[in-house]
Amino acid sequence: MRNALVVDLDRCSGCFSCEVACKMENGIALGSYYNKVLTVGPFGEFPKLSQYFLPVACQQCEDAPCVSVCPTGASYRDPDTNIVLVDKSKCIGCKYCMMACPYGVRSWNGEEKCVEKCTLCGHLTANGDLPACVHNCPGGARFYGDLDDPSSDASQAVAAADPAAVHRLTDVGNAPATCYILSDHYAEWQESSTLQGSGRYLQKEGE
Repeated sequence: MRNALVVDLDRCSGCFSCEVACKMENGIALGSYYNKVLTVGPFGEFPKLSQYFLPVACQQCEDAPCVSVCPTGASYRDPDTNIVLVDKSKCIGCKYCMMACPYGVRSWNGEEKCVEKCTLCGHLTANGDLPACVHNCPGGARFYGDLDDPSSDASQAVAAADPAAVHRLTDVGNAPATCYILSDHYAEWQESSTLQGSGRYLQKEGE
């Protein structure tokens, strides 16, 4: 079982609806993100310039470094859903998991003194609903499901795409599960290791 998101960047307009929906659904503090939308580009040479929007959240890595470095088991993989989560009651605030994450997608909750991250809205999907970001995407660019289940929305979105248009963030041995669909006629996929970040692959400006 590999529950994950698939994001069709050919459809993403950079409206930030997914980011806003995530913050509202999960009560995330200002300056913190479970899901963040980055602008990639513009790149190329004038007049042939390209740009696309890249929503980034926990990549649900197969070999999640955040789990392996956590000294208390606060970062763990749920045995029922296989989703990487954080047990706040076990978090001691060492932030090892934040340093281990290659994509900078974990947040520090200063009020609760613990680390937080995308949960794929487990409180919603447990009842058969979609994650808030998927439900609220006006462009229909986001899909959720088990990538090992051919009948899931996520698997069908990947199957319908040109294999050359299916991408993942840079794999540094962690095997990220989240898929991105970006066709060459929209923009050329940029390796996440080349994007802005201060020691992290993916961060918003000012973080």
